[in-house]
Amino acid sequence: MKLTQLGMIGYGEVGKIITAGLQTHMQSVHVWDLKFASPSAAPNDIQHATQAGFSACDGMKPLCAASNFIISAVTASQTLAVAEEAAKYIQVGSVFLDLNSASPATKQSAAKAIEAAGAHYLEAGVMTSIPPYGIRVPMLLGGAIADTLAPQLQGFGMDVKVVSQELGVASAIKMCRSVMIKGLEALVIESYSTARKYGVEDHVLPTLAETFPSIDWQQTGAYFFSRVVQHGKRRAEEMRESANTVKEAGFEPIMTAAIAQKHDWVASLAREGVFDGLADKPIWQDFADRLIAQSKRSEPQSE
Repeated sequence: MKLTQLGMIGYGEVGKIITAGLQTHMQSVHVWDLKFASPSAAPNDIQHATQAGFSACDGMKPLCAASNFIISAVTASQTLAVAEEAAKYIQVGSVFLDLNSASPATKQSAAKAIEAAGAHYLEAGVMTSIPPYGIRVPMLLGGAIADTLAPQLQGFGMDVKVVSQELGVASAIKMCRSVMIKGLEALVIESYSTARKYGVEDHVLPTLAETFPSIDWQQTGAYFFSRVVQHGKRRAEEMRESANTVKEAGFEPIMTAAIAQKHDWVASLAREGVFDGLADKPIWQDFADRLIAQSKRSEPQSE
């Protein structure tokens, strides 16, 4: 099967980057996002797609009709719903590549819907942040057609590695890694902000550097804060899927659920504008100071 007609579901940061990277290898590119139906968001995103040379669709049906290679790059909570919607219209023999951060059971349910429609489902575990890698971001592939399609995807410039023909294995790897990475982000935000409030960060960070000398804790702190502020909502959804992964393994996701809550909290403050107006490349202390100021506003006032 030759993949020549790309259909991208989800035109956010990931969708834009992956679509741009694959464009030169495709005869046609169609994109669709729920935001296209939003009066406030649609004009900018549709204009971006049009200027990039993509066809902006007004729904799932026309996208599927024009595509034999469909990529799903939506938020984790929409993984299954998108696959089920695509299954209504997907052409027999088409390939559905699922990039979303979802639990093994969610991916298996999505595959069942796509394959029942006569198409092929391929799962991918995206193993790090897509910027700055673009389509060279490391991905783990799983599914019955993974071995067949991997060389073609590699020919497009993608860094893919087949880990299993069994669906859910790539997702399990991704989700278990996410517990650690997103957990570190949540821990850094909580530890650093608290240390900053007490004025002891100059004592705390050197001890971290002594224990883990290979990590630049100042720079890592700034990066973790910025990523959660920018993508906390998406990360929280991913962590809820990670919690489902832990549950599916038979464990109580005590830590994972707390990580999701922390990311959600930061995301809600970002939506409220708490971090607006920071410098282009803020240091972690800038973010922490905003959180400290917010906590003071939330403290009960004495009479």
